[in-house]
Amino acid sequence: MEARSSAPRKQLCLPGMAVLAFLSLLSCLLPSTEAKVYSRCELAKVLHNFGLDGFRGYDLADWVCLAYFTSGFNTGAVDHEADGSTNNGIFQINSRRWCKTLAPNALNMCRMYCSDLLNPNLKDTVICAMKIAQEPQGLGYWEAWRHHCQGKDLRDWVDGCDF
Repeated sequence: MEARSSAPRKQLCLPGMAVLAFLSLLSCLLPSTEAKVYSRCELAKVLHNFGLDGFRGYDLADWVCLAYFTSGFNTGAVDHEADGSTNNGIFQINSRRWCKTLAPNALNMCRMYCSDLLNPNLKDTVICAMKIAQEPQGLGYWEAWRHHCQGKDLRDWVDGCDF
């Protein structure tokens, strides 16, 4: 006589397997939120298409220069500040004032989550950057722009790029 184990036998749960298969398929169909590091001209073209060339008196080269010196053209860049805030995305937009985090008292002037600023399609990032550029400081809000781009000949940032 064979000894039987008193432990119940595990059986396949078909509804559970179907849900797992569906979720796996769905994850393949959803757009990737992986960071993108743009090339100079690729970014210039995207920003041009969003209408940043000439916005509030700033040339496209100003925006490309800003993106380079804030994030190295990396949409997934996140920098943590000593005060607990973060600088997010290709323009390093700060969470203290411009986007929503888990902090309860953040101003969220752009009316979006900080994670939205990490999206490689740049739509939310450009919308928020345009709001910042409308402030009295304009692009001077960004220290990187003031130090590396302001008052300089920036033609090389868009030279050779096709729009």
